[in-house]
Amino acid sequence: MTATPRAIIVAAGMGRRLAPYTDDRPKCLVEVAGRTMLARQIDAYHQAGVTDIVVVRGYRKELIDLPGLRYHDNDDYRTNNILASLFCAEEAMEGGFFFSYSDIVFRPEVTAALASSTADYALIVDRRWRDAYAGRDLHPVSEAELAHVKDGRVLALGKRVVPAEQAHGEFIGHARFSAAAAARMRSEYRRLRAELGKDRPFGTAPRFEVAYLTDLLNHLIAAGETLTAVDIDGGWREIDTTQDLERAQEIVDW
Repeated sequence: MTATPRAIIVAAGMGRRLAPYTDDRPKCLVEVAGRTMLARQIDAYHQAGVTDIVVVRGYRKELIDLPGLRYHDNDDYRTNNILASLFCAEEAMEGGFFFSYSDIVFRPEVTAALASSTADYALIVDRRWRDAYAGRDLHPVSEAELAHVKDGRVLALGKRVVPAEQAHGEFIGHARFSAAAAARMRSEYRRLRAELGKDRPFGTAPRFEVAYLTDLLNHLIAAGETLTAVDIDGGWREIDTTQDLERAQEIVDW
């Protein structure tokens, strides 16, 4: 990792399924139990000693303007996806970084678990993932980024990639990548972008431009990289739909 650990939060998307809460603000500025998702993540990072925080903005970017943060903008957020958003902040990846989706909230201990891992690719995987899907009909299991893990090593992950019966847990969208891992991610992304352009398929994506981070991670697994699961048992929630938000208001106590 860098001498001063860095985090990149991807917060470019529109969050249509959280409307009307996202009609006038980005998803990360929606409040969960009285505090915005972004504020909660910043606190978790700070408690883990991560103070250099970069946010990739897109939709209503002018509203994400907190002091002490650095920003990169994805002005094509309507036509691309998470992987492209991350690489809008490619220069911030150098030296290694923590990563998180902006629409999740998690206990500070979750980030602390990442900080204590020595793995090059450390991915938070929730073994109690099924708990969150009981009655979650607006965001079904088919949309979970499930992970197949053996002896602590992630063998595959992503939406509709791992059958539920083979899942060790769910990748929550929170990870840490070492300097070596970040360098490999950057070099492979550049190579793939040159080879595939924006419009050829990649992983589960019909076009490279709309690929997920998990598509790149699966590509790296196939290329021989070792991805490590950092297991948790709950202590987080994804806020993707109005139903998720309503449920989280009652559950989140951190």
